[in-house]
Parts: sequence; C-alpha cells; structure tokens
Amino acid sequence: MTTYCIGIDTGGTYTDAVLMDNCSGRIIAWHKERTTPHDLSLGVGKALAGLLCRSVRPEEVAKLSVSTTLATNAVVEGRGARVGLFVLGYVRHFKLPVVANIFLKGGHTITGDEDEPLDIETLVDTLPGLRNEVDSYAVCGAMSIKNPTHELVAREAIRMIDPDKPVFCSHMVSSHPGMLERSATACLHAKLMPLMVDFLASIQRSMLNAGLNCPVTIICGNGKGEDLDRIADQAAITMASGPAATARFGAAGKTETALVVDVGGTTTDVCLIKNGKPLLDREGCVIGQWRTHVEAVDMYTAGAGGDSHVICQADGHLQLRQIRVQPMAMTPNLPDPATWLHLGTDEVLVVPMEGLAPEVIVADPLLRFINEHGPTPPSVLATRTGIGGIVLEKRLERLMFLQQLILVGFTPTDALHALGQLDIGNAAASLAGARVLTRELGMETAQFCQKVRTCTEDAIETIVLTYLGRAIWRGDQSVPFLNRRDNDLFSVHFRLKLPLIGIGAAARSFLPGVAQRLGTTVLFPEYCEVGNAIGAALIGQDSSEEEN
Repeated sequence: MTTYCIGIDTGGTYTDAVLMDNCSGRIIAWHKERTTPHDLSLGVGKALAGLLCRSVRPEEVAKLSVSTTLATNAVVEGRGARVGLFVLGYVRHFKLPVVANIFLKGGHTITGDEDEPLDIETLVDTLPGLRNEVDSYAVCGAMSIKNPTHELVAREAIRMIDPDKPVFCSHMVSSHPGMLERSATACLHAKLMPLMVDFLASIQRSMLNAGLNCPVTIICGNGKGEDLDRIADQAAITMASGPAATARFGAAGKTETALVVDVGGTTTDVCLIKNGKPLLDREGCVIGQWRTHVEAVDMYTAGAGGDSHVICQADGHLQLRQIRVQPMAMTPNLPDPATWLHLGTDEVLVVPMEGLAPEVIVADPLLRFINEHGPTPPSVLATRTGIGGIVLEKRLERLMFLQQLILVGFTPTDALHALGQLDIGNAAASLAGARVLTRELGMETAQFCQKVRTCTEDAIETIVLTYLGRAIWRGDQSVPFLNRRDNDLFSVHFRLKLPLIGIGAAARSFLPGVAQRLGTTVLFPEYCEVGNAIGAALIGQDSSEEEN
C-alpha cells in the first residue's frame, strides 16, 4: 500500500503543509493557510484538511513531521513567558532580557565541591514579590554540571512557594560551563515552554479532527526529529526548528555550496550549505540578544520580513521594526487610515482577536474599550483610558502574549499589494494606507512603495552580510562596519562567490534585488514557497530510516 508523510511548517504568518509519497519522495499536494495565533489548531486544521481532501485517506499517512518558527519569532520579537532568573554562585553579574535577574550566594567548584552555602533565605524572601510578575523560573548554579544540588534545592523551594509555575534548571538543558550561555538556555526553555505546550496541543487537536493517528516528529534546531512527547519540557531545542527545515530543503537540491535565505513574514533566516550539507553550530546558536548552548544549524535569524512594521519619518526616512504587525491587506473592516496612520510615529492599530469570551473582555479595561469603540491606536487608548507610558506598553505586550489582541500597521506586504505585485489580500486597504503616508510626504504612491521594497531589500542584504561576516570575523565585529558601509564619505559594495537559494512566500519578491546588489544569482527550487514544510517531511523520513 502506498503511504505518505505530511510535513507541516507553522510560521508567524503562514502555516504550510505538504503531502509526500514515502517511496518516491514526490510532492503529491501542498496547501498554505494563514496562521491563527489565537488558536493554532485552526490554521493547522485547515492546512491538513486542504491536503486530505485530495483522495488520501488518513490511514495512509504514516508520519506527520512538524517544524515551526514560533519559538524563533518569539525570541526575536521579545515575546514569550515572563521569566525570573536565579543565578547561584560567585560570578560576574550579567543581565538577560527577563523580568528579574537575581544573584545569590551558592554554587560549586570545578571539582563539584560546595563553594559556599546556598542563600536559601534570600531566595525564599524574594519569591513572594515575583509571584504576580513572572510565569516561569530559571535557575543556574555555578558548576552545576558537576554538582546540581543547589539548583535542585532552589527548584524545590520555588515549587513550594509558587507551585503552579514551571522551574527550569540549567544542568538539565546544558552540559557546557559558560554561565551566561547556560543561564540564557535555561531562560529560553522557561520563556518558550507555554508557547510550545499550546503549539503541541494544537497539533494533537488538529490530528484528532482530521482522523489522523500516526507518529508525530517535531523538528529540532539541529536538523533531527524528536517525538512529540519529549518536546514540551525542552522547548528551546525547537528555536531553530524552522531554519533546520529550511536548510534540509536547500540541501535537497543539486547545488553543493550555496546560501539558503528564507524570507518569511516575521524574520529572514540565513544558513550555509557546504558540500551538499547544512553546517551545524555545536557550541550553540545565537538568536537576537540570546547566545545559547542549543545545538542547531549554523544560521542567523533577524527580524525583517514581509510583515515587518514600516516606520516612515517626516523627512521620508524609512525604518523596519523587528516587531511583526498584521498587514493592512490582511485585516478586514479597517477604519479610515487617515484617522490613525501618520508620519513620524510608530503608531499602529490595536485590534481585538475574534471570539474572545465576554468574561475575558470585561476583565480588562483595554479590551473593554476596544470592544466598545472598535480598533484603536495606542495614543487614543492612553488618552481615553488613562493607561499610558510604559504601563500601556507592557499591558499591550501581555495581551499580545495571551493572544487577545493583534497590532495592525503598514508593511512591505502592503507595499507589494499597492504596487500590484502581490495579490493575496485586500490591495485597496494597502493602497489607502500608502496614499495617506505619501500625501503627507508629497511623494507619488508608487515611488513610496518602491522605496519600502528597497528598504526591505537593504535589511535582507544586511542580514546576509552579517551572517557571512561572522564566518570571516570574530563574533559581531563586522556589524558596525556593515551598518556604515554607505555614508557621506564612501560606499562599499560586496560581491558574493556563491549563489542564493530562495525559500518562503516573500522570497520571489525581494531576493532578485538582493542577489543583484550582491553580484550573484538566486535559485528558486520547485515548491520553494512551502520549502520549510518539505524540509520537515524530509527530516521526518530521515528519522524513520534511522529508526529502522
């Protein structure tokens, strides 16, 4: 009997699914749906239904293999659970982007002997003040890889005082000695676990609704697959899940050495294929501000994509913010953009998620106001509700994390719609937004939208060169130079010695211009629009062959 493998990739913007013949490796069908952040099972379910309606019975599916960029996107955008970090031992203080960085006496020596007693009293006294501020905890003790006793004691103390919150110990997620990287790895597990639990639950609900009862493989950042049951407590190992699938798809072609560039809605991911295989970074990947001990494909991820927020200054200067917003083209029933879209501000429109329960709306003053008055910019929310400044900013971040609202703004996707170069949403909404901005600038609409496209290509070019610069220079030494390669006194142009392989829904729109700037070529393999889902299916097949 012919059997099939389904590959799914859930990104910040789209959920892609492919149906692959297990014997021939041929793609039988593919389907693309908008990701539904408030209930991921809806987007995944529609993608599965789009495949299984092609005369394939659920019992013919031998494996479901899933990759996702949800964890990567959350790190780049600064989202995820609120984490409190306890560092035990005499170490130079450092700061990670979490709610609290707390340093206590304790820790062990390189031989595993106790360095000094754990300051359990301060830990216990600190916890009551954190209970309402954090969603999870991370604990990292000096040389806990030799003796984890203090981490385990701290974990039990936290569980006794705040029993409903998960606690992640660094010795369970890293065997390397670096305290900063080990702390970051533990924090990321704590930060991403709630997202991953929701995601895994959505996969199971979608399978149940589709009548699927096959093994599930979750793609990890190192390009290997893990059983679904093992992932929830090791959420950070999925951080580079999407890029790993990207790399596997890129390596499936005939090009021995190339740079694979995946342009998504939220991020652009870059990785190198050498001698037909993706490179691995066994020391630990770097995503945004986080240097970790998570083994992953050697890649670089940065916030620039089709749904990046375009900020336009009064002098015509454009900036792409790392935060993803929903394009105007993808948002129904928008109010007149002239009432909320303006130059020189980072103004967005706050829109509630559909289907919120009445008790959820009543419990929050911001949700109550938006429910009564409709989509509203933050400046109006501040004036009308009396909640402003950093308090409003943090409250909006929290409601976004809880998937209770979304932000809408002008994006590169809107610029492409207004130019007539993309037709997947409401082009009239994008055009209306572009006209509001260009009216204030005194610029032609087409000229402005082309400038947005050029700005996006600039950002992707910088991401490519930053990745390659890290391969030649140490760490981030090349970043200041790359950021100033075009200035008042001189300009620098680069020519790549290897081709680009384009992947992702937005790749065809932006990568030809990037390739031209870099004096190279770009290849678009068949089905590159759903390349990550195919990469996930291929890794699932690899895992099955290893098991056999």
